[in-house]
Amino acid sequence: LLPCLGASATEIAVVVSATTSVSSLTESQLADIYLGRSNRFPNGTPAVPCDLAEDSPLRETFYARVIGKTPAQIKAHWSKMIFTGRGEPPREVASSAAAKTLVVARPGVVCYIDKALVDGSVTVLFSR
Repeated sequence: LLPCLGASATEIAVVVSATTSVSSLTESQLADIYLGRSNRFPNGTPAVPCDLAEDSPLRETFYARVIGKTPAQIKAHWSKMIFTGRGEPPREVASSAAAKTLVVARPGVVCYIDKALVDGSVTVLFSR
């Protein structure tokens, strides 16, 4: 069971640069990108996932709500992927604001941010 999220729980927006040609993703496509099973968007362009810092409540919420995994499950997944040489975990940034800056500067980077930060510089691919 997921922890009880009150009405004040932050809404998550998964975003890319507004200049990127991708306009939406399904939960399974997002999971594939974030778990290292795919490094491309459905249209074939490269997808580079970005994570918030490990201690970020938004990161925990994203993985619980969207990917369906706990922080421990994510850590175990990446330990196995690194050990077997099949992948590297997403790059980490300190905050939603830093994630948005990275997304805008580098088309192809995809990250989840606090929905309150969404503006015309980004395209929302998925929100929850």
